[in-house]
Amino acid sequence: MLLTDLLLASLLCLAVSQPESSMVSAGVNSSCPGYLHIGDGTAQEFLFPEKKRGIIVIASRYINHTGLYHRPTLTVASLQPAVLTIENVTDASRVGQQGSSYVINIRSGIAGVAPLLVQLLDEHMDARQPVVIEERRDFSIKVAPNEDTLAWGSGGLGHFSENPVLYVLLPLIFINKCAFGCKVEEEVLRGLLRQPQPVLLGIFAQFVVMPLYAYILSLLFALDKPLALGLVMTCSSPGGGGGYLYSLLLGGDVTLAISMTLLSTVAATGLMPLSSALYSRLLGVHETLHVPFLKILVTLLFIAIPISTGLVVKCHLPRVSRGLLLLIKPFSFMLIVGGLFMAYQMGAFILADVRPSIVLAGVSVPLFGLVLGYILARCLGLVLPHRRTVSIEVGVQNSLLALAVLQLSFHRAEADYASQAPFIVALSSTSEMLFIVIMHLVYKRLFPAPE
Repeated sequence: MLLTDLLLASLLCLAVSQPESSMVSAGVNSSCPGYLHIGDGTAQEFLFPEKKRGIIVIASRYINHTGLYHRPTLTVASLQPAVLTIENVTDASRVGQQGSSYVINIRSGIAGVAPLLVQLLDEHMDARQPVVIEERRDFSIKVAPNEDTLAWGSGGLGHFSENPVLYVLLPLIFINKCAFGCKVEEEVLRGLLRQPQPVLLGIFAQFVVMPLYAYILSLLFALDKPLALGLVMTCSSPGGGGGYLYSLLLGGDVTLAISMTLLSTVAATGLMPLSSALYSRLLGVHETLHVPFLKILVTLLFIAIPISTGLVVKCHLPRVSRGLLLLIKPFSFMLIVGGLFMAYQMGAFILADVRPSIVLAGVSVPLFGLVLGYILARCLGLVLPHRRTVSIEVGVQNSLLALAVLQLSFHRAEADYASQAPFIVALSSTSEMLFIVIMHLVYKRLFPAPE
């Protein structure tokens, strides 16, 4: 790598030209108070590149109470493991050296600031516990994003928007939504006005139970704050636009599914800020979270306009309506597979260094939502098509809204790190629902219902 100034102005710095290594160098300055020294003692925050391995050299000069030199033990811990990880601490003192030198191997992660907890310990043979000679909390490592990482990351997202597959899918999505408009039944809509329990049940599960489940998962898996918040925001999102698609394929109620998606998206304008404020406080995240009201409005329009167009076609052009209905299932499969491909394309960069804990948590979210929605709907005594629809609407979240919240609220590196959660949930949801649809169709083929 290029030679880089890894420290601030007053730090004695050395850089090594190795592809995956950087070094924060230190020296002893006897004029500085205390025993521990990094550099000349005038700086406490040191610069280090993102996603690199390197070393910190810390020196100490300690004389024990007997007047004889006694070599102490040094421990170093990072208070922000997502930003910086301490791999090991090695005593590098030479024989006869008046003082001690320690080499700390570090590995940087996402951009940010990682405070260090540094302790100098005197371990006596007759003492049960080591004596803390000195403890420092004023040292910190600032991890800065690499220019090549930023360029490649922004280029990757930009490349997604220019992908020709997107321009093929957009008209298919619009035609497919028009076809769903032809499936809307006016009688079902009137019934929902008289008995809105399924819609209210879905909103309760989506905005109350699912965020709580995500928060519990973040505690169980000890997720870093950005990942935990990303998971909570994903589970605080309204139902995804694919919910009524899965309802059609799995024998649900399409009219109910469309109504639930529209109304939960409207409810998100008020309930997402409440959920953001509550769980960001519980997680200790102090950044202001920006709810993308414009994106929510665009989502509403993108659902409402083609659905309304389909209703008009159904009333005035019945032949066209019948033709559109024939296209629903083949178009739906194309969109499921295309959506899975596009989600992977968009998230490949962000998911490059994903950890198993967030993968396990993200994979469980759609499954939990499906089971939760079905159990609540059954407890409410809903008919089977409504049970399936509520289950799907709770299990399939609009992860892109959560992604927008995170990208608007954090710096790029933190936003990309937190965005692992919505991407994993989106990929898991699509994959799991595709598997369920295939199993459902195979079951119907093997065990056809009697006429």
